[in-house]
Amino acid sequence: MGGQPRIVVTVTSEGVVSAETRDVLGDDCLDYIAVLEDLLAARTVRSAYTADHDRAAVVARQEQRDVERA
Repeated sequence: MGGQPRIVVTVTSEGVVSAETRDVLGDDCLDYIAVLEDLLAARTVRSAYTADHDRAAVVARQEQRDVERA
């Protein structure tokens, strides 16, 4: 089961910035690229999908029905 969606930003001692979305499923992660570029005043050089991209959201559905006895 997934957790709360979040972004992990890492800055190395050389000043290299990397970011990774966690628990953001499917193509929703792509929405964060422009946001991060604006926040960091940076440009995306390289990107790749994480395992969360192919993971599907689990939707729990429960129904209650009245059934007549035969």
